Amino acid sequence: MKNTTRPWRTRTAALGIAVTAVLALAGCGGASDTLSAADKKVGSQTSASAEAVPTQDVVSGIQEDPKLHDRLPAAIRSGGVLSLGTTEATGESSLPHGGTDAAGDQIGLDVDVREAVAKLLGVKWKTEFGSFETIVPGTQSGKYDVGQANFAVTTERLAVVDFATYLKDGQSFVTTADSDLDSVKTLTDICGHTVSTTPGSSFQQILEAGAGECKKAGKQPYKVQYFDDNAAILLGLQNGKTDLYFGPTLSLKYLVDHQPNLKYLGELSLTDVGFVVAKGSPLAPILVDAVNELIKNGDYGRIFDKWGVSDIQIDKSELNPKPAF
Repeated sequence: MKNTTRPWRTRTAALGIAVTAVLALAGCGGASDTLSAADKKVGSQTSASAEAVPTQDVVSGIQEDPKLHDRLPAAIRSGGVLSLGTTEATGESSLPHGGTDAAGDQIGLDVDVREAVAKLLGVKWKTEFGSFETIVPGTQSGKYDVGQANFAVTTERLAVVDFATYLKDGQSFVTTADSDLDSVKTLTDICGHTVSTTPGSSFQQILEAGAGECKKAGKQPYKVQYFDDNAAILLGLQNGKTDLYFGPTLSLKYLVDHQPNLKYLGELSLTDVGFVVAKGSPLAPILVDAVNELIKNGDYGRIFDKWGVSDIQIDKSELNPKPAF
């Protein structure tokens, strides 16, 4: 991935409980968090084992589909480039969605999916890194042709962008192995606890929308902390400053499988995830058809098998499916 910019720096902040349009439209969360140099020194508690990271090439052999290529807008066909707004993952703590290898190159399930799509379309990505809060507006404004950051299909986002789906992911909770919590099925199960998640995400939207549930149940409210860096959340779990991590099912299950002293508590909801483009963009149906061609020819399945997540494959990509919330 070349031609990249890094316009944001990791920040850690506790935010108030207030919903804004930008936050509701931002990424699903967790796929782009970074490990600082200090966090990396902590060791295996904040980084998955490099031995567990798959390296097989399942993309380079994919051939261009002339029919799909010819449907691209003329400027994209002539330039051979699609601009992509995405979030930068560092290390291995956000796999399988995204991370970096020993050479510092972006790797992960999402990276393989988008590279497979580009191969099929006969173009290359011009990748620019942004935050969750900036990618959807950047796609709306035309700064990016396509946005990708584990974006869940939600009602608010469908009002301003179009989706081409490529997987399903959920919203789940993780805690420490010695926690008194063994499962979370509803938000009332976390009443009285402190939960940390990513700002500008569907997780924030869910927690804010359900903030009154504990009071209705006669319980103490849960407290929420927001961190751009999931390494900070993991450290918070370890030192007792937070009780729960609310994040993407796929990434949290991976963390529990590859890091010690963590316990998976369950999935609260499940959503479609997709590429986003400006509302009415001709790229949306092309991306849908590209993903469906990858599904049909088996390349899609090989990517998901590589990352050990065959259970979250979709049978068919859709344009703007009905949102879960």
